Order: sequence, then C-alpha cells, then structure tokens
Amino acid sequence: MSEDRTRAHVFVSGTVQGVYYRANTRDAAREKGVDGWVRNLADGRVEAVFEGPVAAVESMVEWCHTGSPAAEVGDVAVEYADPEGEDGFRIRR
Repeated sequence: MSEDRTRAHVFVSGTVQGVYYRANTRDAAREKGVDGWVRNLADGRVEAVFEGPVAAVESMVEWCHTGSPAAEVGDVAVEYADPEGEDGFRIRR
C-alpha cells in the first residue's frame, strides 16, 4: 500500500501570507483526500506537507503554484519522501 502513497514537503514563496493561502490549502487537501499540514513561516513563506496517493499529492503540489485567489505565488520548492503517517489535514500555528 505504501508504494502508491508519497509525501511532498513544500515551501511556497511570494505573496502567500494574509491571503487565506493556508485555509484554501486545507480545504483543497481535504477535498482531494490528502493528509498533512500547512503553516506560515517567519520569513513570509508557507510550508506544507502532503501525504496520500501519488496522483492526489501531485495535484496538491500543482495547486500550490496558484494557491488562493488573492495569492501571488513566486516559487514552489518541493522535496519528496516516504510517507510518515500523517492523518487528516490541519493548519499548524
């Protein structure tokens, strides 16, 4: 089962704080059945982890390039790894 699941650790830069990026990420991930979390970083970026079926995780990584309607995404950096067992999707503070 783990062979068809993956983990993506994503860092999004640009105008991604104060534009509902985290809430929209949470909603999109839940719609796609992806587990993980999202949070703001002190340097203005947003960090997220997505775990789930490969196609759903890839879809979330693609989603990050646009993000919330008010966001202006400058860059999306992603690293893939083996799943660590995330359960549900939440906003971290």
